Amino acid sequence: MADPSSYRPRPGSIPDSPGVYRFRDEHRRVIYVGKAKSLRQRLASYFQDLANLHPRTRTMVTTAASVEWTVVSTEVEALQLEYSWIKEYDPRFNVKYRDDKSYPYLAVTMNEEFPRVQVMRGQKRKGVRYFGPYGHAWAIRDTVDLLLRVFPVRTCSAGVFKNAARTGRPCLLGYIGKCSAPCVGRVTPEEHHELADEFCDFMAGRTGTYIRRLERSMTEAAEDMEYERAARLRDDIEALRKAMEKSAVVLADATDADLVAVAEDELEAAVQIFHVRGGRVRGQRGWVTDKVEEITTGALVEHALQQLYGEEKGDAVPKEVLVPALPDPVEPVQEWLTDRRGAGVSLRVPQRGDKKALMETVARNAQQALVLHKTKRASDLTTRSRALEEIAEALDLDSAPLRIECYDISHLQGDDVVASMVVFEDGLQRKSEYRRFQIRGFEGQDDVRSMHEVITRRFRRYLAEKERTGEWADGGEGPGDTHHPADTRTDAPASPASPAPSAPPTSLAATASPAATDVIDANGRAETNGLTDEDGRPRKFAYPPQLVVVDGGQPQVAAAKRALDELGIDDIAVCGLAKRLEEVWVPDDDDPIVLPRTSEGLYLLQRVRDEAHRFAITYQRAKRAKRFRSGPLDDVPGLGDTRKQALIKHFGSVKRLRSATIDQICEIPGIGRKTAETIVAALAGATPAGPAVNTATGEIMEEDEQDGTPGTTPDAPEEPVTAGAADERRGQER
Repeated sequence: MADPSSYRPRPGSIPDSPGVYRFRDEHRRVIYVGKAKSLRQRLASYFQDLANLHPRTRTMVTTAASVEWTVVSTEVEALQLEYSWIKEYDPRFNVKYRDDKSYPYLAVTMNEEFPRVQVMRGQKRKGVRYFGPYGHAWAIRDTVDLLLRVFPVRTCSAGVFKNAARTGRPCLLGYIGKCSAPCVGRVTPEEHHELADEFCDFMAGRTGTYIRRLERSMTEAAEDMEYERAARLRDDIEALRKAMEKSAVVLADATDADLVAVAEDELEAAVQIFHVRGGRVRGQRGWVTDKVEEITTGALVEHALQQLYGEEKGDAVPKEVLVPALPDPVEPVQEWLTDRRGAGVSLRVPQRGDKKALMETVARNAQQALVLHKTKRASDLTTRSRALEEIAEALDLDSAPLRIECYDISHLQGDDVVASMVVFEDGLQRKSEYRRFQIRGFEGQDDVRSMHEVITRRFRRYLAEKERTGEWADGGEGPGDTHHPADTRTDAPASPASPAPSAPPTSLAATASPAATDVIDANGRAETNGLTDEDGRPRKFAYPPQLVVVDGGQPQVAAAKRALDELGIDDIAVCGLAKRLEEVWVPDDDDPIVLPRTSEGLYLLQRVRDEAHRFAITYQRAKRAKRFRSGPLDDVPGLGDTRKQALIKHFGSVKRLRSATIDQICEIPGIGRKTAETIVAALAGATPAGPAVNTATGEIMEEDEQDGTPGTTPDAPEEPVTAGAADERRGQER
């Protein structure tokens, strides 16, 4: 626990201006972000007698080790910067709303040549129009099914669309009139885009125009005695009205508004949002949050508005936002919303009439969501706490392991050897901290040696971070001073039999900064140093775990413990979970620990181990698939996927490309003479593959069939796949 007076800024050094401030802990992680109209007054409120502070604020200031600030011109800029930093740093003491589920949207991909209507979740994409969110995906599909007979917009995937275009036959929806079949040229791209625009207009609430237009067309058809066309138009009108009835009118003045309600207690808060467009409820969503700071209802509303509109622009921000309490001050928030919309936005508390009645309905939904969340979480918290306590008791730990890291090695008969690191905090997955490793220290299959290398690399980076932040000085007493691997390269061989050297390296930071991108995060990005960066982003290798779990038995556990000993780390527990009998192995013990089959601690260890195995084998399979898809053009420097595809499309196969001249290759748009010469030289040096045999039929395949496109394999299977062969292949994968 830190004393706030130890890092309190000097009197007079804090400006009396608007700005945003950040509290950091001893590891330089940002733990709290706040904004203030006056930085001097706001920060002074944190450095007072601890007894006068709210318990949560007291915990924050005693956890922090430093504070810094950034001055801005206006309170609106402070609001924008605060939102950006909270999103970037994910500080543990800030209010962070969590979606209680992933909400589906009805999306129309207007950025494509032939827009597609589909269900989408997750991050919004540029050029796509969204409607919702909806409570259930089936509600979207029901609505779309009713509207397609009036607005027959494409709904098929890219693969189905291309296949229909290739064969010249539309899918079933094209035959029954629920798709205009642009894949076979029944409509032009412009006509199809106009259909998509009309679909979007109807979903946006402009329904009266289309119904009146269809009614006039129906009347004209009846007068012209075109009764079949009139009947079809009658059915279209009925379909539109059914779609409209799915969302009842709640505001008679056809208002576009969002209603935000909050239900809270001392520890948690739930937020519910109703999206009303054209007077009808078009979507609903809810969030919950821990009240990790002392906060008012108005401040909760302000954070909810930041979460709701931080990534939105234009019509996605309605002209009216109704809330239960106004932020203090309200002017910066209202100005920020106006800037996001590009037009005036009214932020107010409804006082009477339909809007106040609807707000009461939203508030009841928020209260029910809070009760449901607390019921679920009470069970989850109890189970997770019991599991962590059982693990601590079984392994004789001083406290429950709040952060657990698990490592697994995966390969296919010694090829493509990789490792995974998964993280569980408070018994829950922390997927943003997952990491993947490529084993490069040696060739072949050796799980024990691989485990030693991975543990060494991970914790060498942790020690380098400690040195970089000054937690222990270079050359002074600290972890790793007396025991450290001789080879300081991250990708150096880490032999389990190599003795620890007597002299430490000059700097641990040098051991954790290889140029090779041998560590990949959970999103597939290569990490160059694996350290927490200077801005304090909560990622990479700066957080030490209380417990390291390895997938394996006594040999793997011994290798992990030896790696930690060589680095001088003695405050991290190690154990292994063997698959065969689910036995827990600890270092320097010939007998395993056997936990009861009904133990919550064993269940948690199994989940951690299984998640590490899943993450490792997924990466290993992806690497193997990429290797199998590689072709001779992959070795040509500076030749990207687009130009590769252009070459194959022009020549038809790698065989024909290999026989082409430099002048013929230069005819391809984007291919210059120098690139053409490089391609010819690369293909001349590549050894043509031998004839491929279809083992299902025994026939030899032509080369044109083999390499028709870069990175593809023939349609025939590589080998006959039987039930026994499939079982054998799964057994070979680790």
